[in-house]
Amino acid sequence: MNPSYFPCGRPVAAVLTSLALAACASAEDVNLKWQASDANEKLSGYSPQRIELTNVQPASLKKAPGDLAAPLYGELKLGPKGAEGTTLIIVDEPDGKPSRLFVDANSNGDLSDDPAPTWTPNPSPDFNGKVLTTYIGNAKVKIPYAGGPKEARLIIYRFDKTDARRAALTNFLFYYRDYALSGDVKLGDKSYTAMLVDEMTTGDFRGAEGKASGVRLLIDVNGDGKFDSNREGFDSRSPFNIAGTTYEVSGMTPAGSFQIVKSKEAVEEIPPAPNLANGAKAVPFTAKTTAGKQVKFPDDYKGKVVLLDFWATWCPPCIAEVPNVVANYEKYHEKGFEILGVSLDRTNAEETVATFTKEKKMTWPQIYDGKWWQAQVGQTYAIESIPSAFLVDGDTGTILGSGMECREESLGPAIEKALAGKKGSKGSGN
Repeated sequence: MNPSYFPCGRPVAAVLTSLALAACASAEDVNLKWQASDANEKLSGYSPQRIELTNVQPASLKKAPGDLAAPLYGELKLGPKGAEGTTLIIVDEPDGKPSRLFVDANSNGDLSDDPAPTWTPNPSPDFNGKVLTTYIGNAKVKIPYAGGPKEARLIIYRFDKTDARRAALTNFLFYYRDYALSGDVKLGDKSYTAMLVDEMTTGDFRGAEGKASGVRLLIDVNGDGKFDSNREGFDSRSPFNIAGTTYEVSGMTPAGSFQIVKSKEAVEEIPPAPNLANGAKAVPFTAKTTAGKQVKFPDDYKGKVVLLDFWATWCPPCIAEVPNVVANYEKYHEKGFEILGVSLDRTNAEETVATFTKEKKMTWPQIYDGKWWQAQVGQTYAIESIPSAFLVDGDTGTILGSGMECREESLGPAIEKALAGKKGSKGSGN
């Protein structure tokens, strides 16, 4: 996980009618529908919001569950600015016992008659070996709009209250949106998959005052079935250029209804990211490994199946995935499986990368240029989050797998399937 207008309404003067109709007629087709949940699966990254918790019961609380032991209370405000609704939240976390979450999903002030939200413990050791438990889950809420309330799901999490590293966050519960509007928009003569996302989770798609609204229009410009937030994400208050034409959003309502019209301004087009979906061709590049050897990707992997693996030593999920990647390398390397690592470490981390890869038995070649998120190969592949990997056929350059297909328990079967497709052929790898 990035990132007002006036609707084309009925004019009060007849003389303006033809002008208004002309303006409406020039608007592009927008067909987005409310998506109450699962939007986060299609998005990269999120902007966590916080609710302050207190042991003082809010006045709006009418009834609480009767078996609370150590409750903390919070209030969530969602909806059109000036007409927000209030959702009550209780976190019950007695010492030595599991935490519980209660959410007033129907917004009636009674937390004893709502469906139970999911609330799952995720224990993990800190650097001193102490086990800390972060709870994460989701809950349904209602957002009040003029046309009637809409159900929306939020992702909610809370850090361990005994985590000394996060002492300043002890009194907060965090949440972010899992809802959006999704569908398609037609710009010129071409239709694109699109989403409208309330990144700040306010429930008001008009967004914040000022140039940056916090509401993003995502358009799948390259048609790869994904949204690149850097190249295909546009703040709803800023003009954007698609296929050489500058557009802007017009008439945004709190519930996310809007139009797209041609803008009087002109902005440069942002080239879309390459299509890196399964079946597409990997983007070729030439780079130097940390051993000083030039590598041409994917040309140097004829006869092989190669995993292009983006990672960094500062990335906990990457570190957690390393043993799995090493185990699969050791299992399949002799059968024709190779790995080319691309480190997104910061400047002057050569020794850190070298020490880490040696200690973790990452014996395959690594590319590192010290540019962090601006790493040249990372930019070529539009990498926005790590770990990120692509399984590639060295002969054809075809992408055989990506995303979660190349992680955890899915990695081994993906490699095995790819190697089976090579029919045991051998080639010269790097």
